[in-house]
Amino acid sequence: MPKVKTNRVKYPEGWELIEPTLRELDAKMREAEMDTHDGKRKCETLWPIFKVAHQRSRYVYDLYYRRDEISKELYEFCLDQGYADRSLIAKWKKSGYERLCCLRCIQPRDHNYGTTCVCRVPKHLREEKVVECVHCGCQGCASGD
Repeated sequence: MPKVKTNRVKYPEGWELIEPTLRELDAKMREAEMDTHDGKRKCETLWPIFKVAHQRSRYVYDLYYRRDEISKELYEFCLDQGYADRSLIAKWKKSGYERLCCLRCIQPRDHNYGTTCVCRVPKHLREEKVVECVHCGCQGCASGD
């Protein structure tokens, strides 16, 4: 007889410490998804979603790598359950990408001339001082800023 699958998830030790913050960020994400698109450009409608996804991933990253407050088991659980973006965190661990806002900003196929996003250019090398990324609304995520 096959095992009956249940949807109960076994939470690792320490989950109760980070759960309130992750639930709050989930509520912000739902609010950003339900926000109206009136008066916004097509690209601007996704900016709040990218921002909350970045906050959530950065929160989990900081708890594990910077502050050492959560266990590896809890960190892996958060990645597996979708509370943080595994690919974005992998880039944050590499030199030069510590402040990366989203993965679309470094993909050459999404930009003219096969380069990266304008938000990846250090502020002292920009011609315009105020720049917003078309993909996520970032105003600068170059590591040299």
